[in-house]
Amino acid sequence: MTFAPPQFETRLARSAEELAAAQHLRYRVFVQELGGTGAMVDHAAQLERDRFDPFFDHLLLLDHARPGALRDQVVGVYRLLTDDRAREMGQFYSADEYDLGVLTASGRKLLELGRSCLHPDYRGGEAMFQLWNALSEYIADRGIEVLFGVASFHGTDTAALAPSLSLLHARHLAPDDLRVRAQPSSYLAMDQIAESDLDRVAAMKAVPPLIKGYLKLGGFVGEGAFVDHAFNTVDICLVLDMARLNEKQSRLYTRSQGGGQ
Repeated sequence: MTFAPPQFETRLARSAEELAAAQHLRYRVFVQELGGTGAMVDHAAQLERDRFDPFFDHLLLLDHARPGALRDQVVGVYRLLTDDRAREMGQFYSADEYDLGVLTASGRKLLELGRSCLHPDYRGGEAMFQLWNALSEYIADRGIEVLFGVASFHGTDTAALAPSLSLLHARHLAPDDLRVRAQPSSYLAMDQIAESDLDRVAAMKAVPPLIKGYLKLGGFVGEGAFVDHAFNTVDICLVLDMARLNEKQSRLYTRSQGGGQ
């Protein structure tokens, strides 16, 4: 636990050491905490990595007040893939889970987000806004029009997740021009319970904070969920159209980094 006031810095990873620090935090969250795995996970070095990493920009949140080496000071990460880099790589990461044709055929400037996580000591505070503010600058600099990426519910008990998935489908399903669809091989229908039969408060309470954050900004969900047994998650696809943000939502997304930190 950090007791000194945080000294936050956000920047893109610019060295192999900084990328490894991001992968170490991902290992702590996605492997140790959530029980995920993957073909390139390095348990000896405690790195969560995959074949897509070299094509992504890796946004880091550092707390320079935190004692220890660089890998101890990286307390938040985001993985960012522009459509230019996706073409170079041959696909977007989430294309393995979702048919993205409606987005890729739109001619709009796309950005895929992924592997977002925070160190446990920094959840529920200012850290996520620090990352979002840095992300908003990245978006503005590159003229991004549509953000998307998979976000996860922990565990693969689809019956337990049915109320939350059903509520998201009923209230936040993307319009046709943004409606990506889970690949048929692992398609899980989200509309499992009629909205009239839901305890809407309980269903929304069970939605992970990151997903709720994007919904508050005006984000939508794609059609169908994807069961990811390797990562021990059920994934949905979030889509955020920058042109659909109203003024209040835009202010939330680009909130000043000022204040007592």
